Amino acid sequence: MKIHNLISTYLIAAIFSLIAGICQAQYYKSDTVQRKSVFQWPVGKKMALSLTFDDARLSQVDKGIPMLDKFDVKATFYISPDNLLLRVNEWENAVSKGHEIGNHSVLHPCTGNFDWSRDNALEDYTLEIMNRELDSANKFINKILGLQPVSFAFPCGQTFVGRGKMTKSYIPLISAMFETGRGWLNEGPNDPAFCDMSQLTGMELDGKSFEQIKDLIESAKNTGKWLILAGHEMNNEGSQTSLLPTIEEICRYASDPANGIWIDTVHNISAYVKEERLKLK
Repeated sequence: MKIHNLISTYLIAAIFSLIAGICQAQYYKSDTVQRKSVFQWPVGKKMALSLTFDDARLSQVDKGIPMLDKFDVKATFYISPDNLLLRVNEWENAVSKGHEIGNHSVLHPCTGNFDWSRDNALEDYTLEIMNRELDSANKFINKILGLQPVSFAFPCGQTFVGRGKMTKSYIPLISAMFETGRGWLNEGPNDPAFCDMSQLTGMELDGKSFEQIKDLIESAKNTGKWLILAGHEMNNEGSQTSLLPTIEEICRYASDPANGIWIDTVHNISAYVKEERLKLK
């Protein structure tokens, strides 16, 4: 009996080891083999690129937007009300130049594990509270800038409210209120033929050199993806800062027709994607 049990134990272990090996092989295969999207971008374009920035940081209107305007590149800015009020005229000018203004909530709620967010912890939110806050942010933007936001960025990239068994995703709420919702610190670009518009991936731009970003651009180009870069400050140095030299090189590179890049706001690209996806059905 002991020998039988011992054989059974070794047999089960061997089977699990084999299954784990197969799963691991499949994972690495899917991780290394990049499938080209079946989606068709406009003639001459091989991918799409959106530059997005959060919180209405002062450096965005003071330094970043003037640089974008030199290249006629349009970006999406998910604003925080208190910072917007410090530069209303500059934000009005940004809108007039074609930049997009998106909703980023009023209080920027994140997990209470961040000390600065403890009083606005997502763990203490409900869907009803979140709905009221997002509606208030929309009304604020409409009152100050005279427009209705259609794009949203999840504060801290977190998509839940509540805790434990009461935890709920607020992605469905974003789907009902906005055309798109963008994440943060995600690991890859969006496949335009497949992506969920309510939870688009956003890859970090802060602190990156142009060579680092160029690698992301070329990878997205090779697979026909939509790369959304997300940053905060727009300056030459500092924490949570998208470096101006990097942004300048991105603009210059993306503006060259030979590189096949469509660089535009989240709204403009998402509108095209939605229209073209209807043709794939």
